[in-house]
Amino acid sequence: MQINKNTMGEEWRRTSQSLLPAQVLDADRQKVDDYILSPFQALGDHKILNGYTSLAEWIISEKTVVIDGYIGVFFHDVQLQIQKELNQKGLSVKWHQATDYLKPEKEVDELVKPFLGGEDEVWGTKCNLNLQDFFKSSEFLKLNMDPEKDINIVIGIGAGLLNREAPVIYLDIPKNEIQYRMRARSIANLGKSASERSFSMYKRFYFVDWEVLNRYRAELLARISIVADGQRLHELNWLFKADLLKGLNQLSHTVLRARPWFESGSWGGQWMKSKLKGLNVNEVNYAWSFELISPENGLVFESDGNLLEVSFDFLMLCESGAVLGKHAETFGAYFPIRFDFLDTFNGGNLSIQCHPSKNYIRANFGETITQDETYYILDAAPGAKVYLGFQDDINPAEFRLALENSQLKNEEIAIEKYVRSFPSVKHELFLIPNGTVHSSGRNNMVLEISATPYIFTFKMYDWLSLDLHGNPRPINIAHAFNNLRFERKGKLVEQELISIPVSLEKGADWELIHLPTHEDHFYDVHRLEFDTEMAVATEDSCHVLMLVEGTAVAVEINGERVGIFHYAETFVIPAATQNYKLLNPGKEKLKVIKAFLKNEIQL
Repeated sequence: MQINKNTMGEEWRRTSQSLLPAQVLDADRQKVDDYILSPFQALGDHKILNGYTSLAEWIISEKTVVIDGYIGVFFHDVQLQIQKELNQKGLSVKWHQATDYLKPEKEVDELVKPFLGGEDEVWGTKCNLNLQDFFKSSEFLKLNMDPEKDINIVIGIGAGLLNREAPVIYLDIPKNEIQYRMRARSIANLGKSASERSFSMYKRFYFVDWEVLNRYRAELLARISIVADGQRLHELNWLFKADLLKGLNQLSHTVLRARPWFESGSWGGQWMKSKLKGLNVNEVNYAWSFELISPENGLVFESDGNLLEVSFDFLMLCESGAVLGKHAETFGAYFPIRFDFLDTFNGGNLSIQCHPSKNYIRANFGETITQDETYYILDAAPGAKVYLGFQDDINPAEFRLALENSQLKNEEIAIEKYVRSFPSVKHELFLIPNGTVHSSGRNNMVLEISATPYIFTFKMYDWLSLDLHGNPRPINIAHAFNNLRFERKGKLVEQELISIPVSLEKGADWELIHLPTHEDHFYDVHRLEFDTEMAVATEDSCHVLMLVEGTAVAVEINGERVGIFHYAETFVIPAATQNYKLLNPGKEKLKVIKAFLKNEIQL
């Protein structure tokens, strides 16, 4: 476990994962044959600036500015660094703290309480509050700039509410770094004065803070002049919003890759550690890779060797039409497809679980769409299994009693008495529409292709395993039985929940294969197999792709090679590209998975 401390010796970040460097490392520039942990998009020269000196010069030219941003940013450190720069120039400054205008903490707690469920419940309900609801709005008009000071700065979350005229410096931070700071207890939730247990903080982040601040960022966007990367301590990379908008527009018309991040877990395995170069091999395991879970991923830009990460949300706020094409009206700024890894190689079984129906997730958790999934088997050891659907003679009452007794008495269940299992075969696709009982067994490497929601898993049986801290993981039998589809059993499982490949088109050295998904899935899956190249039309739809066999694949758009991607890397072709080619730079046959939205979608 890597523990980062500040100059006072205080822990501010707890994780085994390295911080994104502020500058491109020479090793990253030379790396061409391996999975890349920190992909970036070049913006051109003189776009991203490094350091507080240049930022302070811009502040001086404006005289009055707002420094706003996302939860988890160390605004106090930002203030100290800017104050140091202004002191060196002999300028006086008046700092106006946004936190001074927040409602009392107890009042904020009561405000958000309806969205947090029970104290020990895993989920809440996505809130419909706005940021101004957290502030003593009657006092906004009392905030006056000090004319006797050279510089006036309003700083903190909500600073833009307190001064609606001054230009805004917006400090962004990746969701993974928020969680690393949360675990170090160096940050607190919106309106809180101190950190709490991680379980409670994450729930409040997910259902309250992130919802509120995503809406606020969209409202603030027109006033933002500068976007800065707030994930480092004492160091800041920044750029003008105009340059960011140009970069996002370019990105929405070419190929892009989000920055992935990785998490260990109780059932996690060793496949990613051995196959994806650059991961910390001292981590106990890797259970998940957030390959493309857009609410938590970032996009990294580069200029003059400086790196700056912004949330994926910025792309969707500014370019959803170009990214999603004909589906933009349906999904708006929400990116609907998720790619992630589930690694159980030399690990354990995932819990026996299911996901909520559309009506249930809307009524109980405030989500718009539900967690309809598929398991694409990227790799599997001999004897590996996927658990899917019920035995033909399933008795729901008997099954529930067995689950409850297991939880009460900590007793094992002969789970295959109730749930079917199937051998894991490389490149097979298992279909998991909501309500389907399922699990990935030990020694699988699963590419999970799914709708974007990602935390609504109702665990029924967890093999008596403990989490990495030695505690039982939450079991959600009641929620599960409100959603289980017991008719998905027996022979129906093979007929409806295991995709049967169909060849759609063939050429001299290529083939387009359809891996049909369930009628409940709003996305579909193709596999492209070729020796030299394949031409693909987006048909005004976004494509999410991954090389699932081979070493590398190149992407060509309008006759120009615009990117090369390695085995197991996720990349996105926006709808606006219209046409692209996949090229094989090697001699081995390539297989590429492509997920895309169906033409007819009913949410």
